[in-house]
Amino acid sequence: MVSGHVFIATSLDGFIARPDGALDWLEVEGATEDHGYDAFMARMDGLVMGRATYETVLGFGDWPYSKPVVVLSRSLTPADLPASLVDRVRISAAAPREVMAELATEGWARAYVDGGRVIQSFLREGLISEIVITRIPVLLGAGLPLFGALDHDIPLRHAETRSFAGGLVQSRYDLP
Repeated sequence: MVSGHVFIATSLDGFIARPDGALDWLEVEGATEDHGYDAFMARMDGLVMGRATYETVLGFGDWPYSKPVVVLSRSLTPADLPASLVDRVRISAAAPREVMAELATEGWARAYVDGGRVIQSFLREGLISEIVITRIPVLLGAGLPLFGALDHDIPLRHAETRSFAGGLVQSRYDLP
């Protein structure tokens, strides 16, 4: 089975976006150092993300990923993809476990899982093996939470925490 890995930023109060999905708060003045994203991505075979995350990334302009991307959506179809992404992005309505099984048959070993609801669903299914959370020193007070309701506890094992000169604090957790 493919292992799922998360690399995400949250506000100090645990939100991944403002209530309207805005990410403007992610820009931290003076935070120019490397936070390990490139090294993380080098270990991944591709990305699995939700529709909302995909639509947010589309708004960035140039497509930032060189690795294959699977967008989980029940409302988008392959016809909705821009022509420039047809060979790099695919749409799937499959459940998390089905997606990971399919990716395993394609030779994937590690998938970057992104998007709040997608991360939550993969956690509920036990498909996440690593979570890297970078906490941005800002309180939003409201927004889209990284973690949602769970029907059982999910134990995490702290692997490391490091801080950066710009005030960001990053922790990595492994899941048994």
